[in-house]
Amino acid sequence: MRIIIVGAGKIGKAIINTLVKENHDIIVVDILADVVEDIVNTYDVKGVVGNGASYEILMEAEANKAELLIACTPSDELNILSCLVSKKCGVKHTIARVRNPEYSKQMDFFRNELGVSMTVNPELATAEEIHEILKFPGALKVEHFANHRVEIVGLSIPKNSPLIGKRIMDIRKEYNLKMLICIVERDKQAYIPDGSFVLQEDDKIYVYAQKTEINQFFKKIGQLKTKAKQVMIIGGSKISYYLAQKLIDNNVAVKIIELDKERCQILSELLPEADIIHGEGSDQTLLQAEGIEYVDALVTLTGFDEENIIISLYAKLKNVPKVITKINRYDLTDILRETELDTIVTPKEVTTNIILRYVRSLQNTIDSEVKTLYQLVNNQVEAIEFYIPDSTKYTGIKLKDLAIKPNILVASIIRNNKVIIPSGNDYLQAKDSVIVITTNKQIRDLEDILE
Repeated sequence: MRIIIVGAGKIGKAIINTLVKENHDIIVVDILADVVEDIVNTYDVKGVVGNGASYEILMEAEANKAELLIACTPSDELNILSCLVSKKCGVKHTIARVRNPEYSKQMDFFRNELGVSMTVNPELATAEEIHEILKFPGALKVEHFANHRVEIVGLSIPKNSPLIGKRIMDIRKEYNLKMLICIVERDKQAYIPDGSFVLQEDDKIYVYAQKTEINQFFKKIGQLKTKAKQVMIIGGSKISYYLAQKLIDNNVAVKIIELDKERCQILSELLPEADIIHGEGSDQTLLQAEGIEYVDALVTLTGFDEENIIISLYAKLKNVPKVITKINRYDLTDILRETELDTIVTPKEVTTNIILRYVRSLQNTIDSEVKTLYQLVNNQVEAIEFYIPDSTKYTGIKLKDLAIKPNILVASIIRNNKVIIPSGNDYLQAKDSVIVITTNKQIRDLEDILE
């Protein structure tokens, strides 16, 4: 697919990196010549220097031949204008990065009236991900499928866990729950386990089930934690605003510590129910004075990865029950795996997941459609939800009789609003949604799971 990406900043580079691996024909447009040169030299892509909202520049980038344009410059207005102009140039689909909270309330207008195919707000999407984790504080990560009917929840296996030394097939029988342990991460390597896989201390496992079943599982293994009722946020960014608003709406007490006095004033006006503290978030004396030892969760959302890490480590020392750390640099992920900071969020990763899901859905044949896609375990695993609109050559056949490729797990079938954790005797049929979990990055269509 020919894709134009306008804006090669942090988000733009992350999107380029992901889509190049998907073997798309990428053209990068940026106003800075050195940025374009760097991207062209790093990736096998074409580059055009200029304003991404200019008709002439977009035609130079051959917009009339492009299926998709993604506008992700720092300017919301430029991104929206770039999408509008590119539609006039002949681009079929457009995605705009829109960050302003005021614009976030107008997404339907952008789609229905202006013809922007999709808008992405990295800060809002990141806040939503953090909020989901805070609702399930025993988890490292929470992802939703089938309109929130089922979830994938990640957790670590601590010392003295009853799961240590047990085979996966025995765990499901022992706890008598409709769930799957669908992924195991061990020594930075991801596995799609079979029933004979034996769990060890410090493994990270990903459990797939409905929320009630997951709650029961956490309770039975002694890792169920109550929802956070008091949350301290370090940094007054857009993510902090969106997150605080969601928490307040759910009756959670919020305290935000922000260094910039003017930003504190703005947040005080936007979030009258929150406590806004003017001060340095890494100041241990201030953190103690503001009651860090008594909060249920601490979230570090400053613009500096190193500061977020240091504050998070201090919170761990103070035994804060849940610590969530935002980072922007992918290369820090492996380093953090060696620390106790196990709940990491990366806005770039959240955004690329959303865009990759949309790109995959454009690529699919008529047989099946990508509804949801997440990359897990440092992008080693994909969890994909497909929809089957009509009968195909693989519908009506028992799963045990289908030649399914290795390292692929059919995790569930959603049929008539019911969730089926399938056995070999189950089968697929038209109108089903199917969740597939795999380490195979070549799954573009449901038919691709077959040999």
